[in-house]
Amino acid sequence: MVNKKYDYLIVGAGLFGCVFAHEATKNGKRCLVIDKRDHSGGNIRCENVEGINVHKYGAHIFHTNDKGLWDYVNQFVEFNRYTNSPVAIYEDKLFNLPFNMNTFYQLWGVKTPQEAMDIIDEQVKESGITDPQNLEEQAISLVGKDIYFKLIKGYTEKQWGRKATELPAFIIKRLPVRFTYDNNYFNDKYQGIPVGGYNKLTEALLEGIEVKLGVDFFASKQKYESLCDKVIFTGKIDEYYDYRFGELEYRSLHFEHQTLDIENYQGNAVVNYTEANIPYTRIIEHKHFEYGKQEKTVITHEYPAEWKSGMESYYPVNDVINSIKYRQYSELAQKEANVIFGGRLAEYKYYDMHQVIASALKYFKK
Repeated sequence: MVNKKYDYLIVGAGLFGCVFAHEATKNGKRCLVIDKRDHSGGNIRCENVEGINVHKYGAHIFHTNDKGLWDYVNQFVEFNRYTNSPVAIYEDKLFNLPFNMNTFYQLWGVKTPQEAMDIIDEQVKESGITDPQNLEEQAISLVGKDIYFKLIKGYTEKQWGRKATELPAFIIKRLPVRFTYDNNYFNDKYQGIPVGGYNKLTEALLEGIEVKLGVDFFASKQKYESLCDKVIFTGKIDEYYDYRFGELEYRSLHFEHQTLDIENYQGNAVVNYTEANIPYTRIIEHKHFEYGKQEKTVITHEYPAEWKSGMESYYPVNDVINSIKYRQYSELAQKEANVIFGGRLAEYKYYDMHQVIASALKYFKK
């Protein structure tokens, strides 16, 4: 029997790969982590610009109800008290998100929960929608026309690159509506941003572990597989199987970062633009994630993009056709004795950060 150099080859230095590698190493396993990019950390990578930790691949806010997961990440880096409270702009007017009593006051001038409920109920009843056939009908049947047309329609159509009437109803199973004056976007008990940025977290997870960057796994697949007992593959499952059943589709994003010679551009980390004629969905001002006092500021315009082969893959398109394709790939994956497929791309599933960590811990224990 050949004695392999590593117990695990981890393909991808994103959050899933970092957590798996850390747990394996802690338990006496030998790991090699490789990544095609020139940096570790995957999409939570931060870049220091003017002393500000810029979220290079879009805003990431850690949130969870699981105290075990919260304690897990806090052992590597201290988290601050950042609370996600985005605002939306529609026709130059500001609205608080998620939909709550502040939003209803801004929309209708109402001050009591009953007044807000009455308006929503009346608009839902007026719509006459009892069996929603698409996303537009589903949203109106949940929150009425005012909220839908001002705060949902344009943003959603930009995000998906399709008319809301062409999107399936199941995309919006529910819409968070609060009849309290509460702008906290997440209901989770624990929430924050690592003090000093997400690199502190991923670098601590990878401490003492061999990492090779700028390595294309597929260019030397046999070589790398021959070094280890098992492969933890966190890349695209369809690419692993050479697109045997066709490419899985995604929505992508395009980011435009700007450094401005002012201290404060918009006064909030996240501002959504919900009108269809404004091409970007939101502007991120990164310093507000860590309560920065720097003299300059960095903002990012976030543009949704139609995904094409070779582009960064962000959001799986979990429609019927892609779900069938993924099931075919998943059936192949289940037959693999020495390859474990984990993470957003390998499982073709949208994960929040706490879910990625939980999944990596579960896979390692298994």
